[in-house]
Amino acid sequence: MLLQETSAGDRLTRAAAQGDLAEVKRLLHQELIHPDCLNQFGKTALQVMMFGSTPVASELLKQGAAPNIQDAYGTSPAHDAARSGFLDTLQLLIQYGADVNIPDTSGSLPIHLALREGHIPVITYLAPRSNLQHRDKEGYTPLQLATILNPHLASILAWST
Repeated sequence: MLLQETSAGDRLTRAAAQGDLAEVKRLLHQELIHPDCLNQFGKTALQVMMFGSTPVASELLKQGAAPNIQDAYGTSPAHDAARSGFLDTLQLLIQYGADVNIPDTSGSLPIHLALREGHIPVITYLAPRSNLQHRDKEGYTPLQLATILNPHLASILAWST
């Protein structure tokens, strides 16, 4: 990777991580930095953005950011949004083609992560969109995981499918 590319990626990811929409727009539209430009750590702006900032996510996605990009651990932006409970961002990612049935390296789908964190609105949203038969590397389907973690979550999951 060229030093100039890394510098551009660093500037874009920094702005995205800070939720600085004006700077993200400036970098994308005036400096013409590609939305999937990598920073010095090999991450894109969508991977490091402030997940509560749906306007930043929207701008990156409108400009062609890849919604299914995964890091070395197989974590996609949908995994991060589900884990952190940002339903608006997750909905936007899915609108732009994010696949919620791609596992990370632990075999977890985004719904597994939302269950572990107890994000009920995210769980309810993901349930009809997720492969509920998928087992993580520990062998748990989302329903089995929900039953272990909290029977209330299991009833929500069963009800919303």
